[in-house]
Amino acid sequence: MKTVIVTGATGGLGKAIVQKFLNEGATVIGTTTKKTATPFDGQPGFEAYTVDLSSEKESNAFIAAVVKKYPVIDVAVLTAGGFAMGKIEETGMDEIMKQYDINFTTTYNVARAVFTQMLLQKSGRIFLTGSKPGLDMKLGKGMTAYALSKSLVFRLAELMNEEAKNTSVVTHVIVPSTIDTAVNRNAMPDADFSKWVKAESIADIVHTYCEPSFDSLREAVIKVYNKS
Repeated sequence: MKTVIVTGATGGLGKAIVQKFLNEGATVIGTTTKKTATPFDGQPGFEAYTVDLSSEKESNAFIAAVVKKYPVIDVAVLTAGGFAMGKIEETGMDEIMKQYDINFTTTYNVARAVFTQMLLQKSGRIFLTGSKPGLDMKLGKGMTAYALSKSLVFRLAELMNEEAKNTSVVTHVIVPSTIDTAVNRNAMPDADFSKWVKAESIADIVHTYCEPSFDSLREAVIKVYNKS
């Protein structure tokens, strides 16, 4: 039975990831920012932790608690993050640091702790969540802080894979186009939802990449764009 960590477990993508792995019989540890009910409470195999992922101390304590209970972490899917618009002239350092904390600090704190554990156990899969603007800065026009913060996710994955060479620890980056969630539909009611990617499709792909047949795959950037 796999032990899986999912950050941002109550977000649009996080919920789909959690449910997929629960359906496949995994033990799933999901993080939330507040002590509130989740859609998975009471489901066998699910455990919720309330963690401030922007805190290195809390993130380290969280991973230590998980490892104490489950000595092997097989998979970590880090979906926690946020979005903000803003051209360069509208984006001061406060806005830059907010997006840095939301998208990079929360990723780095957990990724570092999980990565260290996986190197000790000599195996594991880590999935970071990138974005199209983070991958191609030309697409980040008007989203300055968001695009810059997400670009660091790709650089982090490259460093992690370099350090983990000759091991079975591999870091991937998921790059979704617009995800079909209630929040995005409300924000963009006139969009063509059929072109958006389903969160469940991303969850299926992530799960597939964890299969033994993908063990030889290294440094993958997983672009899930559907028709957009």
